[in-house]
Parts: sequence; C-alpha cells; structure tokens
Amino acid sequence: MARTATDRAMLTVYPAIDLKDGACVRLRRGEMADATVFNDDPGAQAAAWERAGFSRLHVVDLNGAFAGASQNIAAVRAILAATRVPVQLGGGVRDMAAVEAWLEAGIARVILGSAAVKKPDFVHAACRAHPGRIVLGVDARDGFVATEGWAETSDLAALDLARRFEQAGAAALIYTDISRDGMGQGVNVAATLDLARRIAIPVIASGGIGGADHLRALAQAGDGVLEGVIIGRALYDGSLDPAEALRITA
Repeated sequence: MARTATDRAMLTVYPAIDLKDGACVRLRRGEMADATVFNDDPGAQAAAWERAGFSRLHVVDLNGAFAGASQNIAAVRAILAATRVPVQLGGGVRDMAAVEAWLEAGIARVILGSAAVKKPDFVHAACRAHPGRIVLGVDARDGFVATEGWAETSDLAALDLARRFEQAGAAALIYTDISRDGMGQGVNVAATLDLARRIAIPVIASGGIGGADHLRALAQAGDGVLEGVIIGRALYDGSLDPAEALRITA
C-alpha cells in the first residue's frame, strides 16, 4: 500500500555522524579512501548538534559496515554519554545479539542495511521483536541495492527490497542514492519521492544535501510524503547553517 500525503508539514533533520577509526568523517560516494575528518571527538560533536537544536542523531559505524560487526564501540558509547537526544545507529549490525546489545546500551533505533538483503528472516524477526526500533537502510547505486559498506552491488532493485518488508513493522526506511552521497549535488528527489509514495514505510531521504536550496527543494517536494532527511557534509563545512536547516524543515 502506497503512502499518501498527510497534514504533517515538517521533516525531521538527522545530523549524520559517520565514524571511521574513532573520528567523525564524511566520505564521498561511500569511498573509505576519500574521507575528510571533521572532528576526532564524537561525543563532543554529538553534544554540539544537540545544542544546535537537533532532536535526533544518525550515526554510522563505517568500519563496522565493512567488517560486518561493530568496530567503533567506544565512539558510539561516547556519543550516548554526551547527548540526551535519540540516536539511530547502523553499520555492522548483522544478528539479533548485536541489535539487542545496542538497544540495551541506549540506542533508540538500529539500522539494518546489508542484512535486509542477505538475512531477510533475521530482519523480519528483529522488527517483530522490537517494533518501532528497527530502521531499514536501503542504499542504491543506479537503482540497485548496494551492501557491505557499499562495496558490493546486488541485482535487487531498491523498490523490490522495500516491498519485501512492507508489513514487517519497520519504523522507517532510509534511502540513499550513493552517487549523490557527500557530493553536495542535492538529494535524488525524484527517486526518493517515487519510493516513498509506493510503500507504506516512512522514508528518510539521505545523500547529497549541499545547502539551503537543496534542503528547501526537498522539503517542498516531500511535504507530507517524507519523514525526514539526513544531512552530513553541508552541516560540517558550513554550507548549511543548523538554524537555517531547522527553519526550512519546521
């Protein structure tokens, strides 16, 4: 069942904290070799985003995404200790024990990406066991789902994957166009909205917001359709002021 517009007129902004070797970084098109370090203190960065007025945080363990198990554990715990806002975490979570360990540690929502393709039964079970606390991460390259930290591209279309979990009870689905991520060229609005309108799971847009104009265009086009938007590099390098981002999406 496709989503329909509601009277909800705002997007939730999720500042992204991507962790590599214990530091906050931003990648370009998901390439680990093309990383810019913005802060070597993840806890301080999380606290800064909370002070700026953001109500949620999006955290990804990049090393974990490639390794298949959490790697930046100390950094994530530092983030949880430094902030009171809900944190959603992805990267390297591949089994129920890892899901439950992070939920018990204080993570509000766990993001399952590669597992949705490779371990669908586990993802369905996680959604049943923890309703409202599992988020699907659907990362696409040319419309097809990429896995293992975007190192592999499957032959599964993003929409087909999303529909497999239509009735699973996931809290949300994060859709990322890999070709736009970290490039500041704007979200792939057409593909993101097409997906959001064709599934019942709330969709969070990700990848490519480079400034106020990009965010404004997404907010206007996605009004009543999208649940939120993840913003990374533009907030870190000053291309988008946090206060302006919150005004645009309010």
